[in-house]
Amino acid sequence: MDVGVFLPIGNNGWLISTTSPQYMPSFELNRAIVEKAERYGFEFALSMIKLRGFGGPSEYWDHNLESFTLMAGLAAVTQRIRLFASVAVLTIPPAIIARMASTIDSISQGRFGVNIVSGWQKAEYEQMGLWPGEGYFARRYEYCSEYVQVMRDLWTEGRSDFQGDFFQMADCRLSPRPSAPVQVIAAGQSGRGMRFAAEHADYNFISSTGINTPQTIAPHAVRLKAEAARTGRRVGALALLMIIADETDAAAMAKWEHYKAGTDLEALAWRDAQAAADVKSEATSTVGRFLNEGAKQPTAMLRLIGSYATVARLLDECAATDGLQGVMLTFDDFLTGMEQFGQRIQPLMTSRSHVLAPI
Repeated sequence: MDVGVFLPIGNNGWLISTTSPQYMPSFELNRAIVEKAERYGFEFALSMIKLRGFGGPSEYWDHNLESFTLMAGLAAVTQRIRLFASVAVLTIPPAIIARMASTIDSISQGRFGVNIVSGWQKAEYEQMGLWPGEGYFARRYEYCSEYVQVMRDLWTEGRSDFQGDFFQMADCRLSPRPSAPVQVIAAGQSGRGMRFAAEHADYNFISSTGINTPQTIAPHAVRLKAEAARTGRRVGALALLMIIADETDAAAMAKWEHYKAGTDLEALAWRDAQAAADVKSEATSTVGRFLNEGAKQPTAMLRLIGSYATVARLLDECAATDGLQGVMLTFDDFLTGMEQFGQRIQPLMTSRSHVLAPI
């Protein structure tokens, strides 16, 4: 099972709480995390793109770096780990992203890929005058399909004459081309989103919720596998997880209860109001999960909470999931969490026994 880290490009990582670790994003923080990831044998690191936060007392994600420039910097100070940047497709034309990707491919010597963000939070785009209207919700995956096709034309052929509903290329050129295939990641959770991933992506993130229930990943991996079989393409499923670990199960759970006590309900309300704008969202989609999860939690992702041995066992259960290629990890405290994973959790994992101990 591959392991990656979801970098804290926004303040406070992935806990919407006033009692969780509070920190600002910086290049130095993310560099330290990626250097630990390389040391502990992680296969990849990915940064999101978020252009407007949720506010509230925690100022959740009100402070963010930019993904491509961050990953370009990290490419220059790493040697082995694969790096993925995220593009909000409504903000930058595909031919420009194709060139940016080719540039970071040169910096990283072939270790770069692109995560496609279709856009569900219209306030991110309205603030810049880039929101195309409510009709975009219904056609965003058609938009993304054309977007990826233009990029792949340029990466593989060095030119594109693509003519679509959203993009029209006229002998568009790219040189130099990437030295290695630029892999594409998607995060489609709805049926339509998974169909897009099966048709155009190399990997797709799958999400679940709950505490210490890795078995809930399986149905989503099955859905993606079925869609990929329909297209005849190979698409790897990557599960998004949060790890909260400590010496004992009780100590780890006490951390979670402390974070829950500070749940930023104001930030969650703003997030949910944005999610509700997509009136046709499916229950399985990201925004559908926000609206249907019931009791508000400081994170909607699947949490593995417990002692180092418990978390190692749960991650091995994840690895046994049919169709799952890897996991992307978040932590309550990233620097401490990376050390806990590398020193205390990974050595106990059967599924990571092939990874050499760090020097």
